Amino acid sequence: MKTSLSFLRVFFVILSLFFMTAFMVSLPIGPIWQKSLIGLGVGLLFSSVLFSLEALFKRYNLKAFNTVILGLFVGYLAGQALALTCDAFVNLSHMKMTLQPQTIDLMRVSCFLLGSYLGTLLVVHFADEILISIPFVKLSSPSSRKKDLLIDITTLADSRILDLAATGILNNSLIIPKFLVAELYSQAESYDDMLKTRAKQSLETLKKLESIPELGLRFDETKFSSEDEPFVLLLRLARLCDANLLTADISQAQIPAVEGIQIINLHSISNALKPLMQAGESMTMKIQRYGKEPNQGVGYLEDGTMVVVNGGGDFIGETIEVQVLSVKHTSSGRMIFCNTMDEMPLKRNRVEV
Repeated sequence: MKTSLSFLRVFFVILSLFFMTAFMVSLPIGPIWQKSLIGLGVGLLFSSVLFSLEALFKRYNLKAFNTVILGLFVGYLAGQALALTCDAFVNLSHMKMTLQPQTIDLMRVSCFLLGSYLGTLLVVHFADEILISIPFVKLSSPSSRKKDLLIDITTLADSRILDLAATGILNNSLIIPKFLVAELYSQAESYDDMLKTRAKQSLETLKKLESIPELGLRFDETKFSSEDEPFVLLLRLARLCDANLLTADISQAQIPAVEGIQIINLHSISNALKPLMQAGESMTMKIQRYGKEPNQGVGYLEDGTMVVVNGGGDFIGETIEVQVLSVKHTSSGRMIFCNTMDEMPLKRNRVEV
């Protein structure tokens, strides 16, 4: 893919230089060497414009491009209809005899621009209500196509998304709705200090995601006329884009799918990647509090995994060596059950609790 893009860029640079230089040389003024230099300069400038447009279009998906093209087409038809209506009105009202031709042309152009703008605007604003399909055409197998991921505000507020994006597994699959970005800017101006701080951190995370060139982050311009909850709007957009939803909301960890949309939770990904402990392994653990059962102690690993130690109730505040019995997976994460070693602990450093 990268090789094809590089070849395409070089090819269009050569074409731009050739045509611009040939055009400048064909002009009847100035020496040929001066015209050649000007042609090369104009060709390089035109190539840089092409590359700038490429960087701009990389932020949007094919759906947004199709929406704009459809809007321009509908706008053109609406503009032509208004222009013809204006002509008919002028002819029927005999205004053609009293108005200057320039005034009539101005009226026609104004009507055409008004219709074009309104038609394009309506299509762009209500793109979610327009469903265009090509029947009997199957471009690819749905089972083999990689689905994009829509991310919500809670994901942007979690800095772990930066580490996940840096791995490369999310390249060219992340989509950020523009209405969520607008919501973040609105929250950044809020009088609630906590909400304001969280919104600013999310915007900072968004800027860092945009700075990862391989990520291929895209923005979706779809706007909804309803004022539903952001989660409902995300589900509607996910259906339109045929995408899944990536969230860091703990309350949604129990939701495997909604209306055919898979909800991928960032916490579930983090828990799944925690290192596994095998039965019989030993480790050093600080007992921090009592457990639910008698003489049970509870400690925590560095990643927050809870460790329940049978017989650890006698060592509250101490660092002891324990042996793993089993690992249990729960909806909130992973729990490790251990026993204290038969021999005396290696470390028994008293700590005030």
